[in-house]
Amino acid sequence: MGIITPVWYFAPQRREIAEIGWKTLGKFYGVLTGENISGLDNPAKATMLLQLAGEFCDSSTKKRLWDVAEEFIEPTWNQELGEFTLGLRLNEPHPRGQWNARIMAGWVCEKGDWSKIFNEPNLRKFSEPTLEGVNFPDFALSEARWTGDEMHLRVQPKTEQLRSVKTSMKLTNIKSCKGWVVIHSNGEKNRLLEKDDHVELILRADNEKVILRNEKNRY
Repeated sequence: MGIITPVWYFAPQRREIAEIGWKTLGKFYGVLTGENISGLDNPAKATMLLQLAGEFCDSSTKKRLWDVAEEFIEPTWNQELGEFTLGLRLNEPHPRGQWNARIMAGWVCEKGDWSKIFNEPNLRKFSEPTLEGVNFPDFALSEARWTGDEMHLRVQPKTEQLRSVKTSMKLTNIKSCKGWVVIHSNGEKNRLLEKDDHVELILRADNEKVILRNEKNRY
């Protein structure tokens, strides 16, 4: 079973070896055989299975694993703190950070995504417009996507108490600071504040989809 431990690290580098390790693990615990899935009552094993499933499983197999795992990993949404964590039946005052991070990596990954980060990196992001200065964790960006000539953006509050509160950030790495506007979902358009090397945004944290566009110097 020693081949299993480095599977996550082998995946982007030696895929054929990583696949052997994952198939060995998946069959042993019933993930790939259609039998009852075992091992999820052990937090370390559950973490390993859920993390690796994101990289190696098709969507139906991944869903079956997560459906079975739910009762063991104790997903908890603390709306007062705005925190989602996994208790893993440990009955501890604070969630295990590393195990939570690894499991959630498996949740957000679709098959092959972890390997693509290294083998098909998005290097355009270093030359495209970038958002900086987000007041995290009180506010987060549920969407921040540059399409080639527009930035599609949503600002999500951490808690309901922060919903619709205004927060600021800046748009950097742009060719010109002149001519930028924000277009709201109702079609309302507002000019953005020009600075020396960036554009300043002040937006409400209500998860409304807005578009940032330069109407003077199109990309």
